[in-house]
Amino acid sequence: MQFWDNNSEERDNDDGSSRRPPQPPPNWRRWVSPGLLVLVMLLALISSPGLLGGISSTPEIAYSDFYDQMALNNIRTFEYQDSTEVNGELIDSIVVMAPNGRTQNIRRFTAQIPVFAGPEIERLRIQNGIKPVSQKYTSTSPWLSIILNFLPLVLIIGFFVWMGRRAQGQMNGIFSFGQSQAREKTPEMPSIRFEDVAGQDAAKLELEEVVDFLKQPEKYVKVGAKVPRGVLLIGPPGTGKTLMARAVAGEANVAFFSIAASEFVEMFVGVGASRVRDLFKRAKENAPAIIFVDEIDAVGRRRGTGLGGGHDEREQTLNQLLSEMDGFDNDTNIVMIAATNRPDVLDPALLRPGRFDRQITVDLPDVKGRHEILKIHTKNKPLANNVELQSLARATIGFSGADIANLANEAAMHAARYDRRLITMSDFTTAYERIRLGTKRPPLSNDKDRSITAYHEAGHALVSFLIKDAMALLKTTIIPRGRSLGVAFYMPKDDSLHQSRKQLEAYIRVGLAGRIAEEIVFDDVTTGAANDIQQVTQIARQMVKMFGMSDSVGMVNYGDDGEQPFLGYAIASGRDYSDDTASKLDGEIKRIIDVAYQETRELLEAHRAELDLLAEALLSKETVEREEILNILGLDDDTDEYVPKSVAKHLREPDAAEHNGSDAKEPVELED
Repeated sequence: MQFWDNNSEERDNDDGSSRRPPQPPPNWRRWVSPGLLVLVMLLALISSPGLLGGISSTPEIAYSDFYDQMALNNIRTFEYQDSTEVNGELIDSIVVMAPNGRTQNIRRFTAQIPVFAGPEIERLRIQNGIKPVSQKYTSTSPWLSIILNFLPLVLIIGFFVWMGRRAQGQMNGIFSFGQSQAREKTPEMPSIRFEDVAGQDAAKLELEEVVDFLKQPEKYVKVGAKVPRGVLLIGPPGTGKTLMARAVAGEANVAFFSIAASEFVEMFVGVGASRVRDLFKRAKENAPAIIFVDEIDAVGRRRGTGLGGGHDEREQTLNQLLSEMDGFDNDTNIVMIAATNRPDVLDPALLRPGRFDRQITVDLPDVKGRHEILKIHTKNKPLANNVELQSLARATIGFSGADIANLANEAAMHAARYDRRLITMSDFTTAYERIRLGTKRPPLSNDKDRSITAYHEAGHALVSFLIKDAMALLKTTIIPRGRSLGVAFYMPKDDSLHQSRKQLEAYIRVGLAGRIAEEIVFDDVTTGAANDIQQVTQIARQMVKMFGMSDSVGMVNYGDDGEQPFLGYAIASGRDYSDDTASKLDGEIKRIIDVAYQETRELLEAHRAELDLLAEALLSKETVEREEILNILGLDDDTDEYVPKSVAKHLREPDAAEHNGSDAKEPVELED
């Protein structure tokens, strides 16, 4: 749990980069329309002189003109192109009328002659002594003529066939909405086993019985046992719920259908229910099988929470899901596994016995689990001798499996950035700071901002050392990180799942200390404490309304209207206490904060000299470590038991590769 590590801005995730996934090679069928291809073929057909005989540039004269020129003996030579067409050359050019209405002189010509006129033309040729020319027929093949005659019809028919198939494909796309979008993993594919999942020993023990049933169902049937119809994995994001489901499929070596719950619902009514039916049908055909639905709260939310009276497509999908789960036969080897991080919003019908019989909590790993997870994610990474995974496991309190995987990856990337062959402890601590505190930004250049930030962070640091139940402060800095101008880096003392009243009050006091320090020194306040005030108010509200930690209000849970996930319920039910009680709750929340404010102000005013020393150290060094703060305050460090020495050491020591480029390419072997 980490508070008030922001000064004037809300911290965001430091990894804002994104890599574009590799794009597949372009498919020409996607942008070349078949209709365009047909048009190109027609143009090529029309413009091809070899295929259609071309468009002759020789003028054509009438048969009567040709006969007259033969009679006048003005033809030098001619030849038959085919039985009804002749090409020839005149001795003297003649004037003829062109198609555009103008006259032109021609010498070469072409003419069409009737079939019956052939003997007369031959007589005139002999009479005039024109050199005999054999009849040269260059007529095209009859097959080509047939093709040319029927080609337009074939192209038109082909075009309509293509249009019909395209329309049919669109109709198939519409009707395919009802088909399940689940991705099937067959036993032949590479699988994940339980040995690949660490930090969740209790959950694995629960799931081993499911695996045993899928492998040996007859063993349970003989004794009349009913196998779990469904297993619901509950836990925070990143704890490995999906990984656990895949491990069950890998251990059982059966068909595995995976789908996100949001893929069931579409804009068309009835599509979600149809997809549910299709999914269970496919699973039954491949039994024994596992159906895994991720983020089931997308369709499994409590029914009757809408504002309108119309039919809800999501509710219809949920009804079909409930029906299918209840319709399993006793001898059907199908197990449904679902995952969610919001079990409080699920419909009660989903959670009753006979549907999701077992609810398995996949929680954040403890120190032993974090150590095992670190081993898995560093198995294929070259580590230096000074890397202590056990110390990192102790330092990563509150990390999920996904966070630890990210930590190992960030450390590897940091080592590769400086061309190292081994990943050192310094790389891990740099990655640890990057994840917890955010990415470093350029130092503040405005002197006023630097001074305000220094006193703000000095106030947090001083109070955290003066109050017994506060978290341990490892370092504080005025170097901007992420979206914050200054950061105080705290370390929880252990993996305790409980928080006492004194601890929560200590968090409130430390959170208010930055704002109070600004008031004492500058006699004014800034917007830098906005995030601190928000967190302090939230803690005080939970103490009063949820934890029963108020003497005046008592041990009564008043809930939290802000966490109501259903607008319909919030409007219909409202709050379940009176206006007078609401006024008392607000007054008690303010009283807790006011008392903490007054006590913290008195504490800082009594230690004004130490506050100034801490602020001066921050202004001169920008980053002050725990040991320096202890020396300034004259205190002894009693936190060796929960602050790993190796982690603290490398948090104090700057990375040499960041300041010395000449040594960056050598593998760094740091001694602990």
